[in-house]
Amino acid sequence: MMGANDTGDAATDLGSELGRLKEEHRDLDAAIEALKVGIVSDQLQIQRLKKRKLFLRDRISHIEDQIHPDIIA
Repeated sequence: MMGANDTGDAATDLGSELGRLKEEHRDLDAAIEALKVGIVSDQLQIQRLKKRKLFLRDRISHIEDQIHPDIIA
């Protein structure tokens, strides 16, 4: 049985995860740019980072939807 405190804890947990994912997303962006600037760019590594970044963007969007659902009146 979920109480009011459980709901608050879930929102706090989602907020914490959201912050962590956004930070990782920014870090990946910086890493991708650094690899592109290098003398020999590692295309496979860049592709892997971009794939991870897309996954993070989708997860961020999903969590934001859970925190702030679209309520059509």
